[in-house]
Amino acid sequence: MPTRAWIRWSIVLGFALGGFFDGILLHQILQWHHLLSAVPAVDTLRAQVLWDGYFHASMYLLAALGLGGLWRSRAWPEAGAGQRLAGGLVTGFGLWHLVDAVLAHAVLGLHRIRPESAEPLAWDLGWALAFGLVPSIVGWRMLRRPPPRMPLTPRPAATALVLAGLVTAGMAVWSLRPAADARYATVVFAPRVGASDVLRSLEAMDARLVWSDPAMAVVVVDVAPHGRARFYAHGALLVGGAGLPAGCFGWSRR
Repeated sequence: MPTRAWIRWSIVLGFALGGFFDGILLHQILQWHHLLSAVPAVDTLRAQVLWDGYFHASMYLLAALGLGGLWRSRAWPEAGAGQRLAGGLVTGFGLWHLVDAVLAHAVLGLHRIRPESAEPLAWDLGWALAFGLVPSIVGWRMLRRPPPRMPLTPRPAATALVLAGLVTAGMAVWSLRPAADARYATVVFAPRVGASDVLRSLEAMDARLVWSDPAMAVVVVDVAPHGRARFYAHGALLVGGAGLPAGCFGWSRR
C-alpha cells in the first residue's frame, strides 16, 4: 500500500492545483475579485496586483514541494498508488476551497467570491459546496477505498504523477500568458520610479501610453509583445505579457 508520505504530498499538490484554479478562473479570466479585494488599506491597483502575484508565487512553490515530495516517495510500484494519487489530488483541491472559504472569506474577510452580486454570501456558500466540500468527500472516499487485489505495474501511478506534473506546469504557463487578443500591456512600477522616469521609459520602449493612474505608478501601454520584459530594466515591478510571474493583471481589462 502507498506510503503516508505519498498520500500527504499528493494532497499538497492537489491543494496547489486548487489555488491555481481559483487564481486563474476567478482572478484572471472572470476577474470577479483579487486576493485582497475586501481589504480597505489595499486600495490601489498596483497593490492588488502585487498581492495577486505573491499568491501565484506561493502556489508555484507549493506545487513544486508537492511534486518533489511525490518523487522522493516513489510509491508507484505499489498496489493502489495511482488510486491514492488521484484521491489525494481531488482531496487537496477541495481542501483549498474549504480553507479559502473559512479563512479568507469568513475569518479574515479578505475577499468574497463575487462581491458585486446581490447575494455574495450565497455565492460564497455555493462555491465552497461545489468546489470544496464535494471534492473533499469524493477524494477522501477514493483514499479510503481498498486497493486492487492484483499488484499494479509501475506504469499507471507513474503516468498519473507525470500527468499531474504536466497539469501543474500547464496551469503555471497559463497564468503567465496574456489574453489571446491582448494588444496592451499593464506595467506596475516600483514606488521609487517617478512620473518623469516612466515617461522616459515609454519613449525608450517606443510605447504609446493608453491609461495611467494619477501618479503613473500603473500604466497601460500599447507596445510590441516582444521586448516587454525590458520594462523591468526601467524599474517595473510587474509587466503583463512579459513571460514572467505577472500574475493576475496580465488579463486585466482596466
